[in-house]
Amino acid sequence: MARRSLRSLTTLKRLITISVPVLNEADNIKPLMERLHSVADLHRRYDFEFLFTDNASTDATFERLASEARLDNRVRVLRFTRNFGFQASILTNYLNARGDAAIQIDADLQDPPELFGEFLASWEQGYKVVYGIRRSRPESVALRLGRKLFYRILASLSEVELPVDAGDFRLIDRAVIEDLRQVRDDAPYIRGTIAHLGYAQIGIPYDRAERQRGSSKFRLLSLIRLAIDGVCSQSTRPLELITLLGAILSFLSLFGALFYFAFYLLVVRKPPQGFTTLVILILLSTSVQTAFIGALGEYIGRIFRNTRHIPAPIIDRRIEPVRTRETRDAIAPNV
Repeated sequence: MARRSLRSLTTLKRLITISVPVLNEADNIKPLMERLHSVADLHRRYDFEFLFTDNASTDATFERLASEARLDNRVRVLRFTRNFGFQASILTNYLNARGDAAIQIDADLQDPPELFGEFLASWEQGYKVVYGIRRSRPESVALRLGRKLFYRILASLSEVELPVDAGDFRLIDRAVIEDLRQVRDDAPYIRGTIAHLGYAQIGIPYDRAERQRGSSKFRLLSLIRLAIDGVCSQSTRPLELITLLGAILSFLSLFGALFYFAFYLLVVRKPPQGFTTLVILILLSTSVQTAFIGALGEYIGRIFRNTRHIPAPIIDRRIEPVRTRETRDAIAPNV
């Protein structure tokens, strides 16, 4: 028998979707649900649903979520045909949320569910977006400094005000969710897209905990890929900088050529010395051009992927609570 009901027909409580993207987090499912249940019990003025998007986990994650769904009919699960990426999983979760607001949280419990109360209080004050600001996090000094540097570089490149030291742990209003339906991006950068929408937002500082179970799915290459997606989705300024730097290098090259030609005619009348310098300059020029071509390729690649119109992610299996027509009408959000 289900130990929780999705929403009472006799209440006018606002529904909050807890959005959880998962990938091989089998060991975290039970402790996560225990924490989520405790927080939901503390905020009885709201109804909650727990929506999981499973990025084709290869461990027992889906089976354990199915077990939770049998015990609690507030649990919904969407399993993808393959791993479509973390950001796509978040976006799909938002678009399938039924709540008046959605709170995204990772399954590893590094972000505290107990902060939901502050998120909801700020939402009730009128903020459409409430995000967590990572005041501290348990990781190496080099990685922490690298993150801080990247966030600030990205914020300086962005055409809109982009929060620094903030991840995807956030609450967004139903209005934001509906606007996200218009997004057509094969490699979305959700936190940047939400910032572009321009809704009133506020940050809440917190200390990130250490992962207790399982391992992080973000290796160095994954972090680099996310950083590239963030830059390319947020701004075209790298292209402008390429144009500017290319013009500067072209001017310096022309000046250098004229200098050497004048030096040859007026001073030595023989080929100038400095073969090593010339080789270094050629290698430098080649490396800069290669970097420019790579940057252009990133933008062109995004255009190519977004023009194919291949549906993604593709949902392979769904676990949804069984509801009557009256119950469905009662929980449907106002959109």
